[in-house]
Amino acid sequence: MGRQHVERTVPPTLRARLSRTNAAAGDSGGSAMPNTDSDPLLTDGWSIADPSVSGHKFARQAALASAGFPIPRLVCVPVSLFDQVVAPLVSDDTTENGPAPQRAQLLRDRIREAGVPDSLRRTLAERFDEIAGPSGLVAVRACVVPNGSGESGEDSAQDPFAGLSDSFLYVRREEVADRVADCWASGFNAEAVLYREHRGLDPFAARVAVGVQRMVPATRSFVAFTRDPRDGSDRCVIAAAYGIGEGIVAEKADIDHFFVDHATGAIEARVEVKTRALGRDPDRPAAGPVRVPVDPALADRPALSDREVREIAALTARVEDHFGGPQDIEGAIDPDGTVHLVQARPIVAAPPEAPVHLWDNNNITESFPGVSCALTYSLGRELFEVGFTDLYRRMGVPASQIRRNRERLRRMVGYLDGHIYYAIDNWYHLHGLMRCFRPLWSTWEEALGVAGRERKPVGRLARVVHLTEIAGRALAHPRRVRDFLRWWDEFHATTDVSAAGPAEVVATYRALWTEVGRRWGLTLANGVFLFTATWAVGALLRRWAPGADRSVLNGMLSGGRPNRSALALHSAVDLATLAGRSPALRAAILSDTDPRLLWAELTAGRHGTAFADALREHLRRYGDRGLADLKLEALTPREEPWTVLHAVRAYLRQGQTVADITATGDRVNRDARRELRRHVRQPPRRAVLRVLFTAMRTLLRVREDTRFCRSQLFGDLRAMLLRLGEHLVAAGRLDHPRDVLDLTVEEVLGAFDGTVAGADLRSLAAVRGAERAGWIEADRTFPPRIATGGDQPLTVALETAVPEPATAGGGQGPAELVGLASCAGTVRGRAMVVLEPTVTADETRDRILVARATDPGWLFLMMSAKALVVERGTLLSHTAITGRLLGIPTVVALPEATTRIPDGAVVEVDGAAGTVRILDGDS
Repeated sequence: MGRQHVERTVPPTLRARLSRTNAAAGDSGGSAMPNTDSDPLLTDGWSIADPSVSGHKFARQAALASAGFPIPRLVCVPVSLFDQVVAPLVSDDTTENGPAPQRAQLLRDRIREAGVPDSLRRTLAERFDEIAGPSGLVAVRACVVPNGSGESGEDSAQDPFAGLSDSFLYVRREEVADRVADCWASGFNAEAVLYREHRGLDPFAARVAVGVQRMVPATRSFVAFTRDPRDGSDRCVIAAAYGIGEGIVAEKADIDHFFVDHATGAIEARVEVKTRALGRDPDRPAAGPVRVPVDPALADRPALSDREVREIAALTARVEDHFGGPQDIEGAIDPDGTVHLVQARPIVAAPPEAPVHLWDNNNITESFPGVSCALTYSLGRELFEVGFTDLYRRMGVPASQIRRNRERLRRMVGYLDGHIYYAIDNWYHLHGLMRCFRPLWSTWEEALGVAGRERKPVGRLARVVHLTEIAGRALAHPRRVRDFLRWWDEFHATTDVSAAGPAEVVATYRALWTEVGRRWGLTLANGVFLFTATWAVGALLRRWAPGADRSVLNGMLSGGRPNRSALALHSAVDLATLAGRSPALRAAILSDTDPRLLWAELTAGRHGTAFADALREHLRRYGDRGLADLKLEALTPREEPWTVLHAVRAYLRQGQTVADITATGDRVNRDARRELRRHVRQPPRRAVLRVLFTAMRTLLRVREDTRFCRSQLFGDLRAMLLRLGEHLVAAGRLDHPRDVLDLTVEEVLGAFDGTVAGADLRSLAAVRGAERAGWIEADRTFPPRIATGGDQPLTVALETAVPEPATAGGGQGPAELVGLASCAGTVRGRAMVVLEPTVTADETRDRILVARATDPGWLFLMMSAKALVVERGTLLSHTAITGRLLGIPTVVALPEATTRIPDGAVVEVDGAAGTVRILDGDS
């Protein structure tokens, strides 16, 4: 839990100050009253601050009052009076051999019957007037005092056992003396007696002090823990409700919860609809605390504003500092909004549970499907760290906060038996550093496909402020995008390490990474701006066109200027169109000639120099775009250029042209515009929506452009690291250049710059290579979200966290499956379940392509398909974007699609409704 709790004693130099402070204190703090020699009550701060005579509960309040905290006025009936009045009744008990509960009940009855001495009754009446005024109200509370026999006393640091003695609220002047007697009697409540017996203490040795305190006319109350009592984490947890605090403690009120991160000040809220509270009913003043209704106008509002939450968190943090350990604090807020503290006790938390780590790969599986090698993971982890560090800098997060969160930045992704997952808790924490991001949480969660978390709604003014900040940061974005693309295209075009020595390769790698660290955050900032536009479009469509379905949004994002991924597809289609103009060239490409030999023939110019030049230009521009091209173990067209011919052959058979593709997207866009006019009649509103759709489509294009740059980045890095692998083979440290795939980036670079620990890279690569092969052979289907314990190695935790893999086509499932609509249109056809993209475009022609997820390398398969259905993905995922680009019906985020849709079954895909109907289970 961090700091160990130490019960502080009051230094002698504070004694005079305690007395002076309490003598002068008003209603805002202290038990302020002059004392008299004949007064049996404790009224000055120093006497109350001694827990041996007043108990920890009241000693703590006196100590806080002396330090200037807002404590309502208090006097204390010391334990010495209990000893005089009650102790003889206990010692005279003749039922000590009977059962403890029955004996306790008889004692309570005797104490209440005896009551308090007349002198104390008169003094209590006098002090009542000074505390609350003749018509005021007080709270009368009991506190068990340490008795020196091993019992540390109620509300102590060692054993608080809170709630075992009684408290009485809304007490009137004429009732105070009787309530003091009731508090004395509560020292022998059955649960208190049994508790002491359980701890091996004398169950009837209780000694009770009683506090009489001005009753705060609370309209709202709270209980605050300065550390999360569940796990001791560094955040303040506040439970708040309307009415008095007893409603929270006894769970008789509807309660809001607020979680305040001490490091960032971020507030997470869970707000309930509040219909009941605990308070005083003016029509039944003698009834004490009763359930009262909450004003319907307040039911949906948070019980505390953000300002009040931060004020309470700061106030309770000061209480923690004062006592030197985590505290459980109760407070009340009066009608004027003034906060009063009425109790503070140490938190005694159960031994902390092992931390739970949440992993999610709904989105990242597009980039790193299946098992990835160690080199891919280490490179991806480093890119996440430096890229998001730059993003947070660009979005105004202070450098000091970024430094404090360095370890979280290094742990944004994890490696689970070879599968790359987001460490989702770190993402939530880090994105929470961006204050302006608060209105975008739900949009971000939907875009990444992660489970949403409850949080306090963002107020209208705060939303305007945050969105204005984002808009201001977006003004320079178009220029920065142009600068980024210009920088990247120049670097990519001029970097060639195929003949470079190791020192040059390492230097080039380090220099590139320095530039990536200061530039790549722009690609992520584009995502923030895209989330903002998506949020705005969604909000306005819900308000202005409630009857429109998702096809309007999807259609409006279709068409327009092609992005770089689309240009790669267009280039392959143009190659097919060019080949179709020559019967001999067409026949050569459609022949059964080995693609390697055919590539050599074509690039040698045997079928014309124009086609040879076009092939080489396509490879130069788009050679890094391939299946799973962010996985360094993948073989892209740069390594195997003849694979380009698979796509060219398929497009040649289909006979499609680039004009056909763009016409389809434009048609979908025109249909959506007509739908928009039908649902939104007012031209000004349509104009606003068109502007936002244009912005969203532009940002989507930038997203895909920079994703293409990322493929090229990984292509260049792959070339550098494999080149270093060649040098390690030449030096006798590895057997094959591709053995570097089972090392980490720092191990490969460190072998040359002296930062690697150990020299036997061959054995290390062999062990990891065997482990990776085992993962691939096992073919375990990992769920999109996994929770693992943090008290054991991750590999052990995964044995129980991951279910048995399902087999594709293992069951027909329900007749209609529902996912997320992504591109409109309805088609019927045979399903083709593709778990790995090892099939050709010819095989997916006119089929319904069903996959777990896709990446940009699937484009040539997607173009051949009639429709796309995937288990993962979101409205902004690659599959959804590509479906709109190609104008074919698309459904994403359909759970277990590859197991619930039989391979070869006849299905109907409705891309507007997001449904897949299984019409025929026979293949």
